[in-house]
Amino acid sequence: MGRRLRIMTYNAHSCFGTDRKLDPGRIAAVIAECEADIVALQEVDVARARSGGIDQAQAIANHLSMASHFHPALHLEEERYGDALLTALPTRLVKAGGLPSRGEPRGALWVEVPFDDVKLQVFVTHLGLFGAERVRQTEALIGPGWLGAPMPDDARVVLAGDLNAVSRSPSYRLLVRRLKDAQVEAGGRLAATFPSRLPLLRIDHIFIGEGIAARRAFVHDTPLARRASDHLPLCVDLEIA
Repeated sequence: MGRRLRIMTYNAHSCFGTDRKLDPGRIAAVIAECEADIVALQEVDVARARSGGIDQAQAIANHLSMASHFHPALHLEEERYGDALLTALPTRLVKAGGLPSRGEPRGALWVEVPFDDVKLQVFVTHLGLFGAERVRQTEALIGPGWLGAPMPDDARVVLAGDLNAVSRSPSYRLLVRRLKDAQVEAGGRLAATFPSRLPLLRIDHIFIGEGIAARRAFVHDTPLARRASDHLPLCVDLEIA
């Protein structure tokens, strides 16, 4: 038996809710409800005029007494937009970089999280809207620059994010050749995450590698979560061997 931790992936929609209100504190409150140890966030604004010029990743982390790592997939002068990882656990940033993109620029974040006697390698990403683009991005992710890179013997791999991909899509099928879908591994009903008011699509995913078991997976569907963003968060309880 190993120790357990909870990871969640959450598209924060720049902290604009389905009621059109801008409220980073509300996103933090949803995360707090989930009691996650590691949080993978997508669609986070930093210094963007539309969201008041604040660093949303840091603001949310401050609410939760966590540290944050942020990668701007999109960079327009001083305005940035991208993905973040939040946790109160020790971390080391391994890599942050772009992925091949045809439309809106996309990227990924690789953070090492020491946990007991292993080193979790946590990858956070947000894939594109077009099928062929997602395939190229997934091929890059499983290639030598990311998941295929040399890793220590005690590494345990987790990939989390908004993949804009359902289970029948080519990019999803590429990933399940390399990793296990944590929601499938946990058993039970597969729950959708988008759109938050009436979830129909399972496009937010957490994947796990060898040495990790998914003991429970759930989509956090509460009145607050339905208002805070256009996605619902997906949470998985992992047991690390």
